[in-house]
Amino acid sequence: MDIKSKEARSRNMSKIRSKDTQPEKYIRSALFRRNHRYRVNSNAVEGHPDIYFPRLNAAIFVHGCYWHRHNGCKYAYIPKSNSEFWLAKFETNKTRDATVYNALKNHGVRVLIIWECTVRKMMGNADFHNETVAQIENFILKKEPAFSEI
Repeated sequence: MDIKSKEARSRNMSKIRSKDTQPEKYIRSALFRRNHRYRVNSNAVEGHPDIYFPRLNAAIFVHGCYWHRHNGCKYAYIPKSNSEFWLAKFETNKTRDATVYNALKNHGVRVLIIWECTVRKMMGNADFHNETVAQIENFILKKEPAFSEI
């Protein structure tokens, strides 16, 4: 049973944004401070990646663990009420993500997924922040691999 009324839950869910989320802004800021220039939500690329580097042919998606079903993550729980609807919704999201990744791969665009839980950990730990930004830079600047997750 949900602890909120149907109207309150609807109000909460309607405020969740699909772009310019706090984790996205955090990653963009970290990359900008390291003098990386990029496009945001580029319409020129399949799936409108959160961050796109045209010259390097690299796309970064900053995914919420809940919405995109990060395997084994505590934030990827299944709601107790209306679970059939949510399971169908999550499956649709995963299918769409796979379609977008395959389309990008076929166009030679490398894809990096950064999970929300990683960004949360980055915000609380300076050493982890620096290590993760170095991993992101390494992915952006190298030509391999074609797909990676952090």
